[in-house]
Amino acid sequence: MYKCRTCKGLYRKVDNKMNAMETKELIFKEIEVFPEPYLEEILDFIKFLKEKSSKNKMETAILSEAVLSREWSSSEEDKAWEDL
Repeated sequence: MYKCRTCKGLYRKVDNKMNAMETKELIFKEIEVFPEPYLEEILDFIKFLKEKSSKNKMETAILSEAVLSREWSSSEEDKAWEDL
């Protein structure tokens, strides 16, 4: 085991790489010692990350729509689906 100086978490050394034991467990341990006002900020940050992730997924879907439209609107696709 390796004790991380900056995050004060425990890590296993596997194949010369430091891997987190369980990221969620480390986060929970860190959060347990924070006072209430900081917990509200942490919750706000978590919500921000979730929203950011949702926006990124939506942007990817929107950007791929034009490409997929060209692919699906071809005569080859029409032939492939005409029996259905």
